[in-house]
Amino acid sequence: MARLLDPLIVERVIGEVIDSFNPSVKMTITYNSNKQVFNGHEFFPSAVVSKPRVEVQGGDLRSFFTLVMTDPDVPAPSDPCLREHLHWIVTDIPGTTDSSFGREVVSYESPRPYIGIHRFIFVLFKQKRRQTVEMLCSRDHFNTRQFAEHNDLGLPVAAVYFNAQRETAARRR
Repeated sequence: MARLLDPLIVERVIGEVIDSFNPSVKMTITYNSNKQVFNGHEFFPSAVVSKPRVEVQGGDLRSFFTLVMTDPDVPAPSDPCLREHLHWIVTDIPGTTDSSFGREVVSYESPRPYIGIHRFIFVLFKQKRRQTVEMLCSRDHFNTRQFAEHNDLGLPVAAVYFNAQRETAARRR
């Protein structure tokens, strides 16, 4: 029953972006040293301009992970015709460390939603070995499932998302 109330299912992250999985690693994502990402929390785009610190716990020094960040709601949640938009890829993140020890394959692009409330999703995969990943397309029309399949990553081991919407000038003050 608890699985039915999982925010990843309720907000269609599981289904639209990734397949159902059993979380086996703890991933902590923090912006600006003190703003931790939790499922469904809202961040202003001005608060997520710089790439976050991503900590992986539950692996060991011989484990390596790949992190993917996407927005499946581009250009608008009601018409996501560019689904998914890729924001970041980091590979070869050693277990028990953070993303700064990995290899940034696609540089971080800060969220800039224009219409509606967008979901920004972080998905962590456990690699079978150190590897070079191959991109199948550009940032637009990225597909997390196809990327994982093409690079032999299997199902995710952790995922979390936050929401963001366009920030008015009054909110930025």
